[in-house]
Amino acid sequence: MPNQVLLWVVFNIFVIAMLALDLGVFHRKAHVIKFKEALLLSAFWIALSLLFNLLLYLWRGPTTALEFLTGYLIEKSLSVDNIFVFLLIFSYFRVPPLYQHKVLFWGILGALILRAIFIITGVTLIQKFHWIIYIFGAFLVLSGIRMALQKDKEIHPERNPVLRLFRRFMPVLDGYEDSKFFVKRAGRYMATPLFVVLLVVETTDIVFATDSIPAILAITHDPFIVYTSNVFAILGLRALYFALAGIMQLFHYLHYGLSAILVFVGVKMLLADIYKIPVGISLAVIASILFLSVITSVVRPRKSETVPASPEPKAEKMKLNSAHQSEDEL
Repeated sequence: MPNQVLLWVVFNIFVIAMLALDLGVFHRKAHVIKFKEALLLSAFWIALSLLFNLLLYLWRGPTTALEFLTGYLIEKSLSVDNIFVFLLIFSYFRVPPLYQHKVLFWGILGALILRAIFIITGVTLIQKFHWIIYIFGAFLVLSGIRMALQKDKEIHPERNPVLRLFRRFMPVLDGYEDSKFFVKRAGRYMATPLFVVLLVVETTDIVFATDSIPAILAITHDPFIVYTSNVFAILGLRALYFALAGIMQLFHYLHYGLSAILVFVGVKMLLADIYKIPVGISLAVIASILFLSVITSVVRPRKSETVPASPEPKAEKMKLNSAHQSEDEL
């Protein structure tokens, strides 16, 4: 037990150090992340993940390493769906590109905490109530089918219960104040639209976690492997967003590939007590589905080659409580 606690502590210290490196070195000065920089950062995070996978192989053997790699690939592939929704959110709220990285940084920091809670809860439930794997499996199959049938993604922040509750207790400015989340005006603190965007991103990630966490639990019940594969995929999500945001519409068959992955891992979970699909086969199936969906998107492009423009942002109604406000800002 002491060794397990030490392992978790050391890993989380490493995560904090990586986040400090990202914020304090890579993005010490706010700037618009270009495609080349995003590719280099993505390569860095992927290489770091593969290095950790190698350490797992040397330390705990090939089975654990395969479990991590499969979980990482599942989470990484499902995060592509997150990217498209983030793009819609930023477009809806007209978030300047200069501020998008900050929102994603703090959003992902919150996601790490929330997913740790999800993972601990999920593993505990499976250990105490084995039958719950059938509920998780059926949920994943239904989620995959629903994703395949879903034509277009839309966001409706005005229906977000967390955002509606927040606005009851905190006034929100009309416009952005540089990259600030809060400002002080007329002796009281007010939220900026940037913090509203952060709330929407956080609550949206909770929805995605309900798919991704059960999907990885279909591969392994080891909480450390589930957590670390999630963390490494999430750490590279921001770089992946800036690398793929402009070309997401080109991979129009990837949507069906992701739904097929959810159905596969759901079926794997449902069959766990009858036949346990080897981790190596699971990895091969998932990788093949992703490869085929990407290749098919390239070989069979949409009739209109031009990438559709981002949806026209909708004006967000926010209250400005005071006409004459002080410039004392947080």
